[in-house]
Amino acid sequence: MQPKKFVPHPFTYHQELEVRIENLTNEGSGVARVDGWVVFVPFALPGELVKCRVFRNHKNYSNADLVEVLEPSPERVTPVCSLFGTCGGCQYQHLDYEKQIAWKRRQVEELLRHMAGIEHPVLPVIASPKQYGYRSKITPHFHKPKGGEVGAIGFLRTGTRNSMIDVESCPIAMPELNERLTQVREAARADSYKNGATLLLRAAQNGVLTRADAVAIEQVGPVKFEFQAGDFFQNNPFILADFVSYAVAEARESGARYLVDAYCGSGLFGISAAAHFQEILGVELSETAVKKAAHNAEINGLTNCRFIAADAREIFAQVPHAGDDTVVIIDPPRAGCSEEFLQQLFAFAPKRVVYISCNPATQMRDLTLFTTAGYALHQVQPFDLFPQTKHLECVMTLSKPA
Repeated sequence: MQPKKFVPHPFTYHQELEVRIENLTNEGSGVARVDGWVVFVPFALPGELVKCRVFRNHKNYSNADLVEVLEPSPERVTPVCSLFGTCGGCQYQHLDYEKQIAWKRRQVEELLRHMAGIEHPVLPVIASPKQYGYRSKITPHFHKPKGGEVGAIGFLRTGTRNSMIDVESCPIAMPELNERLTQVREAARADSYKNGATLLLRAAQNGVLTRADAVAIEQVGPVKFEFQAGDFFQNNPFILADFVSYAVAEARESGARYLVDAYCGSGLFGISAAAHFQEILGVELSETAVKKAAHNAEINGLTNCRFIAADAREIFAQVPHAGDDTVVIIDPPRAGCSEEFLQQLFAFAPKRVVYISCNPATQMRDLTLFTTAGYALHQVQPFDLFPQTKHLECVMTLSKPA
């Protein structure tokens, strides 16, 4: 049945098309053109001829479901997971891994060009040592029980906002999480939930944790971290040490004596860099995160780290040293940096900024403000912390000319 709000131009509802895929978006969808009109087809690969079925027309593009691959790409592989294409967690299991990271690099290049207006080389993506079984945290969830029974326990269905798909095992999760997932699912079905809930499984050095307030222990290179299992912490431990080492090395190259770790969380980057700077100052809005970071500095025997909970309006007011002898590491949430934060950063004028982002699109948006403020883009290094998915971490190094 055609939805009430369906716009019937340029295609009718569920009209089938044969299209040649030209490109991939950074969301993982194939891009085709019909008489110049763009059609997005998820799970289709560049070069493929596919049959697709239109389900939505927008002002300048359409969305279609993949019906059949008529001429498959030589880069297409058989997905490991039987739920691939239905579960919304992965976008690239059908694409050879080396090609996945090649496309992710290309997507960063295109974002630089189209969003920031910059032609700049992007270094080859640093691959994850593990392409499956790497995730150290998963959060399966379920909706409000019906008739006293819990329904599907898992993740969102592809292309929906609240439809759940039942997931008994997830191949990108660490094996110990999948072993425990069976027990957690059984316990959820046996419990008397009145509402929906999100379950937690976190693999750490001290076992698989299922309580959000349990203390997780993780080793990143020579540094030990303790944090609550439900808190944010990068969840691919197999690449994490290299990822952090790269960011620290880029900060060290500035020659600055001081480092400010903004959005410091539990202190991952600042504490990892402490041996190379006279003083580390971690800045966070959350007082609880500041306490955890200070605790992590203490258990590692560090005396040159200080962490402060700063108000967003005066985030650099308590930094006692000059910007021209300081390097700043920033690792904001997916929404990127607020303009208010960036204007304060530019006023502080650090010698170098190492900008780490899990969302290259918002990173490129912020990059335009950096260039306006006089910063030059030095290096762009993506890391694939999330194989089989559209997600990517990107580290940009920006310097202020002397």
